[in-house]
Amino acid sequence: MQVKKAVITAAARGERLYPVADTVQKAMLPIIDIDGINKPIIQIIAEEALMSGIEEICVVCAPGDAERYVESFQVLQSTLLKAYKHSDWAQKQAANIKNLLDRLSFVVQKEPRGYGHAVYQAKQFVNNEPFLLLSGDYLYVSDIVGKHCAQQLIELAIKEDCSVSAVNPTIEHLIGKYGTLTGKTMLNYKGVYEIEKIIEKPSVSAAELELQTPGLRAGYYLCFFGMHVFKPALFDLLAAYMENLKENIQLTPVLQELSDRDKYLAFEMKGTRYDTSKKLGLFEAQIALGQAGIIKEEMLTSIIHIMADAGKRK
Repeated sequence: MQVKKAVITAAARGERLYPVADTVQKAMLPIIDIDGINKPIIQIIAEEALMSGIEEICVVCAPGDAERYVESFQVLQSTLLKAYKHSDWAQKQAANIKNLLDRLSFVVQKEPRGYGHAVYQAKQFVNNEPFLLLSGDYLYVSDIVGKHCAQQLIELAIKEDCSVSAVNPTIEHLIGKYGTLTGKTMLNYKGVYEIEKIIEKPSVSAAELELQTPGLRAGYYLCFFGMHVFKPALFDLLAAYMENLKENIQLTPVLQELSDRDKYLAFEMKGTRYDTSKKLGLFEAQIALGQAGIIKEEMLTSIIHIMADAGKRK
């Protein structure tokens, strides 16, 4: 199979970033990428997909946000071309934004009825093809130089011709924040599992009883990484699940159904995710991107100076 389409969910209003996310879309908040350029979060996420072989991207957004995204990127492109017209970096970034706009489309989630409902809004865009699913909250840093996290996932999905979700081994006191799973280790791979059981945000006691995975360190469990490749059959399962629900339509119960019906793998991602929607998420993501990129030395110097100044004030 081929994976040429990506869906980015970005309809949530970002209550944890209030009040800034009440006036500015949280996905448009700026952060310095590994190439040293200050970009909106959603541009970094989209470029992760494009550099991993994706050709078309659909953003699931809240009412009124599609126009705001397009306008913001158009203004940014225009400013780069006018204010920095003699700078090569600005010309390159303007071209990148144009390429992004050319490949970008939007679908509106009219009501906040849950993550599964948000994903379902992209059914027409996906058009019965496999697709990469990303969250508008997460930024990713790969441990493999020259290979993005999305590329790692897509390669396995294509090779095994099935749906694959990225996971990270996560210590037990954090699993209540994530979908958590267990499965059988595939003998021909390291860190790949055939998914058997999934629980959304389990308690530690429930995880101990139902979600222990042989081979992981004691006290660690496999939690979703916020990145998936799905075959289009996911939408049929979502449609059936949504028939009797009007709100709080989550994705995890449907993924359990997917694992019961079809080949569905979990892949231990060689990389780290950063949740930009939490209180210190932007700060943590900026440090991680800085350390992985061309501003590494500059960032280290800044951190040392800040810590030294803070020490003087004790």
